[in-house]
Amino acid sequence: MMLGILGGRVYDPRNGLDGQVADIWVKDGRVVAADDVDRDRAEIVDAAGLVVMPGGVEVHSHLVGAKVNAGRKLRPEDHRGHERARVGDLRSGAGGTVPTTYLSGYLYSEMGYTTVMEAATAPLVARHTHEELEDMPNLDKGVFITMGNNHFIMQAIRDGRPEMARDYVAWLLKASKGYAIKIVNPGGVENWKWGKNVGELDDEVIGYDGVTPRRILETLAWVNEELGLPHVPHIHGINLGRSTSARTTAETMKTLKGERAHYCHLQFLSYGEGPRHIHKGEAAMLAEAVNADPAMTVDVGQIVFGRATTMTSDGPLQHMLHQTAGGRWMNDDVESESGGGIVPIVYKRTNPINATMWRTGLELFLLIDDPWRVFLTTDHPNAGCFTSYPQVVKLLMDRAYRREMFDGIHVRARRGALLPELEREYTLGDIAVITRAGPARALGLDKKGHLGVGADADIAVYAEQEDKEAMFAKPRYVFKDGVLVARDGAVVAEVPGRTFYVDAPYDPSVEGEIRAYFEHAYTVNYENYAVLSGEVAHAEPVACG
Repeated sequence: MMLGILGGRVYDPRNGLDGQVADIWVKDGRVVAADDVDRDRAEIVDAAGLVVMPGGVEVHSHLVGAKVNAGRKLRPEDHRGHERARVGDLRSGAGGTVPTTYLSGYLYSEMGYTTVMEAATAPLVARHTHEELEDMPNLDKGVFITMGNNHFIMQAIRDGRPEMARDYVAWLLKASKGYAIKIVNPGGVENWKWGKNVGELDDEVIGYDGVTPRRILETLAWVNEELGLPHVPHIHGINLGRSTSARTTAETMKTLKGERAHYCHLQFLSYGEGPRHIHKGEAAMLAEAVNADPAMTVDVGQIVFGRATTMTSDGPLQHMLHQTAGGRWMNDDVESESGGGIVPIVYKRTNPINATMWRTGLELFLLIDDPWRVFLTTDHPNAGCFTSYPQVVKLLMDRAYRREMFDGIHVRARRGALLPELEREYTLGDIAVITRAGPARALGLDKKGHLGVGADADIAVYAEQEDKEAMFAKPRYVFKDGVLVARDGAVVAEVPGRTFYVDAPYDPSVEGEIRAYFEHAYTVNYENYAVLSGEVAHAEPVACG
């Protein structure tokens, strides 16, 4: 299989291309040098006048698994008006804010995305997560495993056994076929099982003397470095959504300063106490902290006005949101590991709190200097559906459109806002960084996010338009491993995607203690816990170290 995409304006930041006209050659699913292709036998795409980028790389999304399936069931009305009928060999699907598996794969590929990370799965339910990932075409994937409230890890911290925690994390990632450590409200989710929470980094976790959010974060950051995992700890900090969130987020960043860490959906963690119970946006303070620490990366979790389905392992947060917004609420507990909840919501520009969240996210994008360390997400489906990415791109690239939108939000949200003063406009090269090259580098995926020789032939080709939302909503061509999967914003074919996982080494003697722990703490047998290699049909290990 050979392919030539010729004469396009290529945006490939990793390889120094910023709109230069160049040819991209593909053979057997990889980008190759021109000399390695028989041009007479290659399929040729004339890309003259078009924009060529690597396929999009999504660093943080909630697409599959137990919580997403529960979200689909919690709000059946979400599917109405968002059905897609079966056409030829393509599958049917449905779902507005929480699309079904096949439709999710199609919708991402129709925007030019080819790699997606599922941002949080408890290891006990990882098998179901992998089954749904396998059912999602046209995307390579990986799964982050929640560990910030894991009983075995907190027990090891309490007992002063960091090496035990390290070996257990390596075993857990192997057993769950996971890709990275995910930390959600460390200690707070465990305390929620007692009707409590944590509000400060040094609050104690109930039942684990001396274990605090700070010690959990420090231990798991150390474990990550010891194991040499390709992605850094993926952190959802304490106090998310509260008026104390910016202060404790800044303290968390100070605690881990100089250590590699990724702070997800930072917008939700960027608030101080404002007048009349309206949160005060603290984007400037946190952007300054990000700018000062080159070891740190973030994604924004940009609010998009409209319907959303919030779902997170942060159980106390979801109860607070339910009390604030009313309506339906689901809470769950994953034994010995995690918990969480689901609350449907509508973000309104006429709501001063929602509007403050919207402009705070944009301020983070515009105040963080280095686009290689801030990535485009909506924390799908928490702040809005991933299908809204083209709208966010337009907001970043078009300050006149940004101003028009800002003038339409609630007047109380406009007070004290920095957004009108920020004239920065992202370039196409910047967009290629925050949606492709940057996330791929942060994830340690060397064959993603660029178009150099040896890269996976994941390629998106766009017709440049003044309206950047229209441009990024419907690529002219999208190739996955060199196969054309979407044309003019509509999926035309499907290919199976790979699931990346890590297999870090550990002392096998830890398995004896883990087995004993299962016998008294789990309702699942040790032998039935692990996801076996044969259960993930398209699994591909990624090297550690």
